[in-house]
Amino acid sequence: MADNLRPADRARCMSRIRSRGMKPELAVRSMAHRAGYRFRLHRRDLPGAPDLVFPRRRAVIFVHGCFWHWHESPPCPIAGLPKSNLDYWAPKLARTRARDREHARALAALRWRVLTIWECELRDPDAVLAALRRFLDPDTARSKLADVA
Repeated sequence: MADNLRPADRARCMSRIRSRGMKPELAVRSMAHRAGYRFRLHRRDLPGAPDLVFPRRRAVIFVHGCFWHWHESPPCPIAGLPKSNLDYWAPKLARTRARDREHARALAALRWRVLTIWECELRDPDAVLAALRRFLDPDTARSKLADVA
């Protein structure tokens, strides 16, 4: 399928896409804040400038757009490789995925815990909130499991 915009119009659209403060990130920030978690945003002194940083918990969260970070999970309805200009997009998206993995490795080496939340996961806010709680309160989650057993 060909692009329905002229190259100049497509360039203008693409240039307006921001990397911070987008709807998926705002949704996760809102969930975390409503749940009582306090955090910092985009600490540039950490690898990858994570979207949410919880310093006391030594935990970071990345909120990835499924297209921009090439979410290759088969059921992901959002991600997909563009049909045109593959010589540009395939290497670009592959570099983004490699960079994401490198940031996660670097953070782990610095003893930070890393959680990635994908844009498509936000379709089930309750599951995302449960994942946030499990990630940010691992000891509490373990003690609740022990109480049940």
